[in-house]
Amino acid sequence: MPYLFTSESVSEGHPDKIADQISDALIDNFLAFDPESKVACETLVTTGQVVLAGEVKSNTYLDVQQIARDTINKIGYTKGEYMFDGNSCGVISAIHEQSEDINRGVDRASKEEQGAGDQGMMFGYATNETNNYMPLALDISHLILKELAALRRENKDITYLRPDSKSQVTIEYNDDNTPQRIDAIVISTQHDNFDTDEAMLAKIRKDIVEILMPRVVAKVPDHIKPLFTNDIKYHINPTGKFVIGGPHGDTGLTGRKIIVDTYGGKGAHGGGAFSGKDPSKVDRSAAYATRHIAKNLVAAGVCEEVLVQVSYAIGVVEPMGIFIDTYGTCPFNLTDGEIAKKVSEIFDMRPAAIEERLKLRQPMYSETAAYGHMGRHNEVVTKTFQQPNGEPKTLEVELFTWEKLDYVDKVKEAFGL
Repeated sequence: MPYLFTSESVSEGHPDKIADQISDALIDNFLAFDPESKVACETLVTTGQVVLAGEVKSNTYLDVQQIARDTINKIGYTKGEYMFDGNSCGVISAIHEQSEDINRGVDRASKEEQGAGDQGMMFGYATNETNNYMPLALDISHLILKELAALRRENKDITYLRPDSKSQVTIEYNDDNTPQRIDAIVISTQHDNFDTDEAMLAKIRKDIVEILMPRVVAKVPDHIKPLFTNDIKYHINPTGKFVIGGPHGDTGLTGRKIIVDTYGGKGAHGGGAFSGKDPSKVDRSAAYATRHIAKNLVAAGVCEEVLVQVSYAIGVVEPMGIFIDTYGTCPFNLTDGEIAKKVSEIFDMRPAAIEERLKLRQPMYSETAAYGHMGRHNEVVTKTFQQPNGEPKTLEVELFTWEKLDYVDKVKEAFGL
């Protein structure tokens, strides 16, 4: 019996994503000047206001207010009519020193013996239904909003777009779990107030279907293009006009889009958010490490789909355990338990080992804070940061290291493939 599966995404201008991007911009700036910084920073955004709160242990000083303003302006909130813009909003900082009770369990004389920054379980997932080993509905949802943001910045083919938007894609699968067609697409985009309500909605629908969607289809792989049929049900701004948006329309908080950040509802999630946390927090680093494991297992041919779980106790070096679920897609005579045992032998899951393997002490996190942390492109970029005294620092930074397929050969060797 065919079934439907849905995933959603939100744009960089969504209030929760603004908060994530500010928190991760702070992380990057701390790590740029002090790679051993310990940071847990939460952000709240609402009409005309930004509140920064959290704990920091670092030997550098930053103008956190200016970093927040720069992030907001970069997203596109630059006009007073939005009731939230980077140049005029208030920025309140309540950031303070990290608790010594927590730090005692993390920092050790030997970095290799660094304990986990908190208890909890983290999940990684991969599937072979897309080239980047991500669930297809989420991949398309992200792509729709990336192209919508590109159109907004170009300000040529569509000139009324504002930064806040959401998307949702529903795909029909057959009994073999193979995508058959796209059933429905939902897109809600904030916009200028440029005509009557009826005329605005008609114009927006026409532009989304005739301008945005062809750009999206052009960027998907050839074997995915046939899923975009003329029978797709489009719901464009289904509640009506969407002029009031962003933090003026809805308060935003760090860490409220954890399913958008990961696998769109496929697999599982341990509940811990990523943004605003330095890599000593296993909520973040171990989630990246389990994605790295899952992707390399599928790429190596151990299975077609896999869920990887790891769990920790605060201050304890070794993980509590590793769990594997291949959903019955392993073509060999191996149980999931046997696969988990081999995985624990291949991948060192101590927190310090994860940091080193994935180079997580780089200022690499701003790019993760919108359009998903997983399934992204691994690349090296140049970044420049500036301290309040005007001193700049330029670094070569490798992004999305957990997306590398650098363990495929090791996995194949271990499994005799």
